[in-house]
Amino acid sequence: MTIQIYDTTLRDGTQRTDISLSASDKLNIARRLDDLGVAFIEGGWPGSNPKDVEFFQRAAAMTWNRAVITAFGATCGVDRTPQDDANIQALLGSGASCCTVVGKSSTLHVHDVLRTSLENNLRIIEQSIAYLRAQGRAVIYDAEHLFDGYKLDPAYTLETLKAAARGGAETIVLCDTNGGTMPWEVAEIVRSIKAGLDTPLGIHTHNDGECAVANALAAVREGCIQVQGTVNGYGERCGNANLCSIVPDLELKLGLRCLPEDSLEKLFDLAHYVAEVANLAPDEHLAYVGRAAFAHKGGIHVAAMRRNSLSYQHIQPEQVGNSMQVVVSELSGRGNLISKAVEHGLDSSDLTNVSQVLNEVKDLEARGFSFEAAEASVMLMLKRQKEDYRPPFELIDFSVIVEHRQGRGIFAEATVKVRVDGEVLHTAAEGNGPVNALDSALRKALSGHYPEVARFHLADYKVRILDGNNGTAATTRVLIDTQNGTKGWSTVGASANIIEASWRALADSVEYGLMVASDQPAVANTPSVAAQAAR
Repeated sequence: MTIQIYDTTLRDGTQRTDISLSASDKLNIARRLDDLGVAFIEGGWPGSNPKDVEFFQRAAAMTWNRAVITAFGATCGVDRTPQDDANIQALLGSGASCCTVVGKSSTLHVHDVLRTSLENNLRIIEQSIAYLRAQGRAVIYDAEHLFDGYKLDPAYTLETLKAAARGGAETIVLCDTNGGTMPWEVAEIVRSIKAGLDTPLGIHTHNDGECAVANALAAVREGCIQVQGTVNGYGERCGNANLCSIVPDLELKLGLRCLPEDSLEKLFDLAHYVAEVANLAPDEHLAYVGRAAFAHKGGIHVAAMRRNSLSYQHIQPEQVGNSMQVVVSELSGRGNLISKAVEHGLDSSDLTNVSQVLNEVKDLEARGFSFEAAEASVMLMLKRQKEDYRPPFELIDFSVIVEHRQGRGIFAEATVKVRVDGEVLHTAAEGNGPVNALDSALRKALSGHYPEVARFHLADYKVRILDGNNGTAATTRVLIDTQNGTKGWSTVGASANIIEASWRALADSVEYGLMVASDQPAVANTPSVAAQAAR
C-alpha cells in the first residue's frame, strides 16, 4: 500500500508566527520536496497575497519530477456561486492542475462563523468542488474541524463529506484543525466515516495536544491513504503534524511505502535545509532528523552500543541520513571516551589512561566545564596522557590591560610569554577586547615556529554565566569555535575569572589546531580573523 504525502509547509507551515518566506524561498523548498518525492506540494493560497500569486506563476514554468503543485482556497461565499467568487477564480487563475478546497464540517462553524444555514453550507461545498472539476481541475477537499464537528453532530458532519463526494472530490481529508483530538478518538471516527463513505480519505492534524503524529498514524491504520503535514512540524500555534517523523514512521515502522526508493535518507538534509531557509535554528532534539536523535551520553548506553549499535537505537540513523554521536560528559564511561577517540582517529589500543582522563572530565564538569560541544578539549586531554606527546608550546606568563584612552576609547593590550622548543618567546599585541588581544599575541608568538596558525580562524566566542546569583563572582564558561578551511573544532574553559576561562579555551584551540595540522595539512588558507570577544 502506498501513502500519499501531501506537504503544506509552504502554506500552513508559514502560518507559524516567526516564519516569512519569499516566493523564491518557497520555490527552493518546493524543489527539495520534489526531489524527496512527496506526492503533493501545496504552494499557497493564490487569492490571499502577491507572493503566492508569484509562486504559482513561476512554478507553472518549471518542470516537476513527481510532485503535483496544489493551490489552496476555500469554498465560495455563502451568498455567491463559484462563478462569481473571487477566491474560486483565483484558484483557476493559479494554473495549478489540482486545487485543495477547505470547507466547514462543524455545525458550530456553520452557525457561528459562516452564519448561514446547514443546507446552504452543503450547497457551497458541492457546487465549489463541482465547478472546479468542470474546469478540468482535480480537487482535494479539506474537511475543516471534522473531528470536533463529528463529536457535536456526526450525522451532519457526514453529510458535508457526502456533499464533497457528490461534487467530485478525489480525496476527502479529515482535519483536526484545533489539534485537541486524541488518537483513540481519531481511530474511532475515521473508522466510522470510512464505513459510510466510498471516497478515499486523508488526514490533516495539528499538534495542540502533542498528538499530531500519533493521530496521523492512527488515521492511516484505519484506512486513510493521504497524510498532510509540514517539514519540522512548522505551523500555526503549536504546529502541524511533522512529516519528518511521520514519513519514517510509515516506512520503517508500518512498512508502508510513501517515498521513492532510497529517498528516505534525504530527510535529515531536508529538515535542516528548510530550517535554514526559514531562518530558524534547527530543533536538534526532533525525532529522526535532530542531531541529538542518535546522540549517546550515558556511560552504560555507550558501552552497550560498542557491542551492538541497536542496543540503544530504534533504527540505524543512516536510514534517514543522520548519524550516531557519542557525547562526553560527567555521565560518561570509558566507552564514551574510547568511541570519541576512535572517531577522531586515535588508536584505541594506545589509550592506556582513559580512566584518568574520565576522572578529569568529571572533576572539571563539576567546576563548570562542559565537554559536550568541546570535543577538541577532550582529545587534547587524551593526547596529553601519552608519554610521547609533547605540547607545541608551554605557557609561562600572560597579562592583559584594558583601559580607556582619550580620543581612542576602550583599548586592550596583551602580553604573552611562551616556551617553544626551549626558546622563550615574549610578545605583545593590541586588540578590540582582552580575548582578541590575547589571541593576537599568542599567534604572534607562535607564527615563527608554526606559520600554520595564520590559517586558524576564530569563528565564534560564546560566554555563559553558570551561577548568576553570585553576581560578578559567578563562574563563567567560555566556548570557542575555530575554523581552518573546512575543518572546525571547539574548545572550552571555565573559571570565576572570564579571562582565565577564555585563555584556557583559546590555548586549547591553538594547540589542537597545531596537533591536527601536523597530522594532516589544512585544506584552505584562511587568514586569522579574531572574533570580537571583548566581553
